[in-house]
Amino acid sequence: MDRLTLLETFAVALDEGSLNRAAQRRGLTQSAVSQQIKRLEAEVGHQLLHRTAQGVLATRSGELVYAHAQMLLGGYDRMTVELDQLNNSLSGDFRISVNTFLGRKLIGPLLLELDQTHADLKIIMRIEDRLIDVVRESYDLAIRTGRLGETDGIGRRIATMETVLFATPSYLDSVGRPTAPEDLKRLKFIQHHEDQVRGFFPLTRGEEEMLAPIRVGFTADDPELIMRAILGGAGYTRAPYFMVSDQLEDGTFERVLPDWLAPDKDVFAVYPSRHGVDRRRDLVIDGVVARLEELRHQRPALSLRAITA
Repeated sequence: MDRLTLLETFAVALDEGSLNRAAQRRGLTQSAVSQQIKRLEAEVGHQLLHRTAQGVLATRSGELVYAHAQMLLGGYDRMTVELDQLNNSLSGDFRISVNTFLGRKLIGPLLLELDQTHADLKIIMRIEDRLIDVVRESYDLAIRTGRLGETDGIGRRIATMETVLFATPSYLDSVGRPTAPEDLKRLKFIQHHEDQVRGFFPLTRGEEEMLAPIRVGFTADDPELIMRAILGGAGYTRAPYFMVSDQLEDGTFERVLPDWLAPDKDVFAVYPSRHGVDRRRDLVIDGVVARLEELRHQRPALSLRAITA
């Protein structure tokens, strides 16, 4: 049993003037209260109470311990209040890591809005496609898609995004448009490093599901480089719908196997601990989910399902 608990029980006993009333206030038996005080006396090496028929009184040593106990307990209460205020505040440094496409397209603009709204909040955003450990690298939050990597933090799925397979019309003209999933083996897949397909890719059409054969032509960790490869006619790739919806509408890109659906991509929030409340973290997560929902309603073809924690 910790010493702070022993001191609190001792202080309550003197405040009440009775072990029985102290037991009622602490939700303990009178025997348990008596044992705690005896243990405290053993810890400090002094008798702290006189027990009388009318109740308990402090010895001289007890008065000294009582005075220090009040200061210690008061300091602990003030500390917990300040911690609560810290958890519920929207101020201070907030370090967040996001991958490139979410950072530039969605989360970066959201964080700029939060920065303007909350003057005391200092947001430090790192755009990086490597998998990080939020605990060891002292991040308050990471937003990731696909894989989380090795981390001591807590990962929570907050949403899923519809993805599409696409290429330029000129590339499909040159290699021939696939009409069935097995035709994809004729095309070159441009792969993001976190999106390892391992030779096959699950596609669905209604209740039907097939493992489409995938021939990887190029792998990179930079979404802009992948887009450049696609525009240059190097192959086809997969990306969240909202990223390429405008190019699909204006004809820059064309969906590959439009009757078949590619797997959704999970969006995760990763943070150091599930204990405690951080309004800054919750505000960012809620903003990301709300923004993705907004994008879904803007585009009839977009399918996103928010995940309730």
